[in-house]
Amino acid sequence: MIKEGELLWTPSADWVRNANITTYQNWLRDQCGLVFDDYDALWRWSVADVEGFWRSMWEYFSLESSTPWSRVLGDRAMPGAEWFPETRLNYAQHVLRQERPGTDAVMFLSETTPLTGMAWEDLAGQVRILATRLRELGVQPGDRVVAYMPNIPETMIAMLATTSIGAVWASCSPDFGSRGVLDRITQLSPKVLFCVDGYRYGGKAFDRRTELRDIIGALPSLEHIVHLPYLNAQDPAPPVDRALQWHALMNHEPVPAQEFEFAQLPFSHPLWILFSSGTTGLPKAIVHSHGGILLEQNKLLRFHMDVHPGERTFFFTTTGWMMWNVVASSLLAGACPVLYDGNPAYPEPDVLWKMAQDCGASFFGASPTYVDIMSKAGIVPGKKFDLTKLRAIMPAGSPVSPECTAWFYENVKKDLWIATGSGGTDCCTGFVGGVPTLPVYAGEIQARSLGVAAYAFNDRGESVIDEVGDLVITEPLPSMPVGFWNDEGNARYREAYFEDFPGVWRHGDFFRINARGGCFVLGRSDATLNRQGIRIGTAEIYRALATLEEVDDALIVNLDLPHGQFFMPLFVRLTNGLTLDKDIERRICDRLRKEYTPRHVPDKIIQVPEIPATLTGKKMEVPVRKILMGVPADKAANLNAMANPRSIHHFVDYANSQHDYTLT
Repeated sequence: MIKEGELLWTPSADWVRNANITTYQNWLRDQCGLVFDDYDALWRWSVADVEGFWRSMWEYFSLESSTPWSRVLGDRAMPGAEWFPETRLNYAQHVLRQERPGTDAVMFLSETTPLTGMAWEDLAGQVRILATRLRELGVQPGDRVVAYMPNIPETMIAMLATTSIGAVWASCSPDFGSRGVLDRITQLSPKVLFCVDGYRYGGKAFDRRTELRDIIGALPSLEHIVHLPYLNAQDPAPPVDRALQWHALMNHEPVPAQEFEFAQLPFSHPLWILFSSGTTGLPKAIVHSHGGILLEQNKLLRFHMDVHPGERTFFFTTTGWMMWNVVASSLLAGACPVLYDGNPAYPEPDVLWKMAQDCGASFFGASPTYVDIMSKAGIVPGKKFDLTKLRAIMPAGSPVSPECTAWFYENVKKDLWIATGSGGTDCCTGFVGGVPTLPVYAGEIQARSLGVAAYAFNDRGESVIDEVGDLVITEPLPSMPVGFWNDEGNARYREAYFEDFPGVWRHGDFFRINARGGCFVLGRSDATLNRQGIRIGTAEIYRALATLEEVDDALIVNLDLPHGQFFMPLFVRLTNGLTLDKDIERRICDRLRKEYTPRHVPDKIIQVPEIPATLTGKKMEVPVRKILMGVPADKAANLNAMANPRSIHHFVDYANSQHDYTLT
């Protein structure tokens, strides 16, 4: 049995010498006269001299501004820190400056398409064609362009074309039902929608044309719909008559690179919008900036993922998760992202490892849930595939157990850097993550990321070591949101992150740092559900159940269990004395699957006589989750603040029975 903190890997002298972060430290020494004895000293400087560190990032990555600048920070208070206020730049311009004709920019695999490469000249040319056509269609800087597209090269092309002209990108993956999509994108009043007719998953076809008609009908702001026949390439009929066909739109000669003009935008100009899970209402539309993402992704990819030019990088994701944006941004580092659309275990459980072999991947990323699937299936990739080029693996999306970390060394290869990471959609980066010059210990994230002043705070707002606290960030980051869309006076933004510790970002994760700087992110400290690495808002569940006559009230939680396991029970109070049966269970599951995604379907549905609530009527999700994880009721909940304190006993009884999950 592997123990937490057990040493699993130590980088060789050659490994350390060839790491990007070593090259950066040498640059700091030669250009700035700054010498650091170890990573911890480098990290402490990066969060103490905030302006000096981020200035070095700009200079080291040779970022370009069409106007001169002199200040790194105008106002540095959080929220609202003003970064590089005089700059004018463009994220997509920095991506396309990596163009290397004759080499693959992107590789792609799906359940129906063999591994295929797209050359840089094709990718860049199509971005310029589509950007030009969008301008001709009247798309202006600041207009919102949304997508209902899978993880394919066309989606990446659409994102780069949109952002190159200063329009704002947002996407949902097509496994979302119409309600889940509309909860998100109706907030944006989009001008353009990119969409596909459906997708395949696990060998099954999922036609989404009905959902698309519902989505389009609910978006009066839409002026243009661009349809890509994907599921039914032989039947390219669009979902509505006025839709433009992708192939017809792209049937033009590209504007020569030297003649194409990228929109020059302020550092804080919106780049894309990512969505929160929607725990307390509609998902928050989190606005990220061109400059913030440009700086942060360069740092994340080069130093904490150690991505090198020309390498193939892969992370299993959909277009609805922030990791898709990270994968797309690997182009900034000159890497070749590998895209996969489909079930990660179809047609064979090891399909992704075969892909890693065939494309020569150097970096491979997936959630701990995927590792559990591999372990149960008895997959040993290192014996079956040639993974000579594979250097690094990033498990991310949920807490990583010691067994998960050790699995890679036992089943993939011995000389491997496990760069476990954790961060958030909120800042589109990792707060803690891998450092290629440090040892790997079982179940432990190696360190806090450069520039991220992350600490564990107790209830008194004090930084603690070797104690579980709240994950907080005490200094501003360039990729902190510039705000939420349509958030008057930044009220929801402040409430989301700055209400508990004024001037300090509270992220909403339980967090622990050990004496050597190793980090442990231990799950959400709020009611957000983390399901197979994807965050789900409880409000989405409740909105769907509100349309079922049989359900009077409900409460849902998700438990992070050992060995990368999850258990998500749904507790329901039924109407008019009904008793839960298979038919009601089926109706609940079908409604959640149809309106949102299969990940919204609970593992088990349990009938209870009452749903615990506070005196103000708020469902007590966090106390219920604590009780199910073994915390005594009197410590998990303030019974005096409850409207129905007796209701909590039903959950204590259920936790004591432990019918459906185990904590050992």
